[in-house]
Amino acid sequence: MTPVLLSLSALLAASAWAAPVAGAAPRADRPASVPGGWEKVDATELTDITRDAEARKAPLAAGDDVSVQAEEPELLALQSLRNDRFVATEKSYAAPHTGVLRARSDAYNGSWEGFAFEWDEATETYALKSLANDRYVAVEKNFTGDAQNELRARSTSVGGWERFVLYHNEDQDRWALQSTLNGLFVTMENNYTGSLQYVLRARSGEISGWEEFNLYTLEA
Repeated sequence: MTPVLLSLSALLAASAWAAPVAGAAPRADRPASVPGGWEKVDATELTDITRDAEARKAPLAAGDDVSVQAEEPELLALQSLRNDRFVATEKSYAAPHTGVLRARSDAYNGSWEGFAFEWDEATETYALKSLANDRYVAVEKNFTGDAQNELRARSTSVGGWERFVLYHNEDQDRWALQSTLNGLFVTMENNYTGSLQYVLRARSGEISGWEEFNLYTLEA
């Protein structure tokens, strides 16, 4: 399997990986600014990348011959560059965290780690539908504490809570997601413990490592 995005060749400076404050207040009054080198990605560009001859394929778990491989390039898996784990939908979690997204899988084990990236031309945004439960990913802005702005696959339709802007850094070969609900970037909470360890939250005003992901095509 050959990567679309080259493997991370060198770690960023230690300061860039410094843990952000887990409880940082979201800046809901305005979108976070996008740093230099990051560009918005529309549906055509995403398709071009995922259909590239050297497209990265999601690695399967050992001994797994998953039969639900996607046939369209917009069906993707996300891998956090902070802990090298794939994002899964916790559809078996009890309320209120049913369907929460966590970067906790070592490999693509099936639909739990798969997402459909659905492009909307009018808003120039993506909606992410989980293949695990067929629900759209929403940002839980009204949750409080460490769960505020967590991502959950729980919606049957798409509104402002379910829309994201996708960014790509071509030079560094990595991706980032920004919620249109609060204008903040999706972060993987590496320092959390317990059931929400590695949870994804839209709460960062910058892209500094914790907000960076690889995208893998699920195409066989």
